[in-house]
Amino acid sequence: MKIIIFGCGRVGSRLAVLLHSLGHDVSVIDYNPDAFLKLPETYKGTNILGNGMDDDVLRRAGIEKADALIAVTQGDNRNIMVSEIAKYIYNVPKVITRVYDPVRCEMFGKLGLDTSSPTLTFTNAISEDLLQGWAVPEPSDPKEEEPEKAEDPKEEVAQ
Repeated sequence: MKIIIFGCGRVGSRLAVLLHSLGHDVSVIDYNPDAFLKLPETYKGTNILGNGMDDDVLRRAGIEKADALIAVTQGDNRNIMVSEIAKYIYNVPKVITRVYDPVRCEMFGKLGLDTSSPTLTFTNAISEDLLQGWAVPEPSDPKEEEPEKAEDPKEEVAQ
């Protein structure tokens, strides 16, 4: 597969190495030349220096023939924008977008992007790990609960 990774941070660089080692044609885009230092010397994929929202940069990365694009920069807006360009302009078959903000993740997921929120993933994993083996009460619907009646302090005094 031809895979473009937008962002060469911790996640992007690890994905690039993994996917390249599995035989995929990988191109990594980042605007910071130092980001590519995270890639080992054994990595022989393509590195593209530039802004992934720039059409020329996407074309140099091979967007027209890409089977997948994974957007994993630190910026939700950049990830969403590049993902929309890949999906709706270049018709890339598989586009995965990291979105830190859970609300935006859900919203853009409903608009057709394949989104993933590390905030939600980590929150769920930690809470499952923490609560494993503990009896957890079922959440109740606040609308169904009857409020307790407060005792009238006047009644106590009168008795």
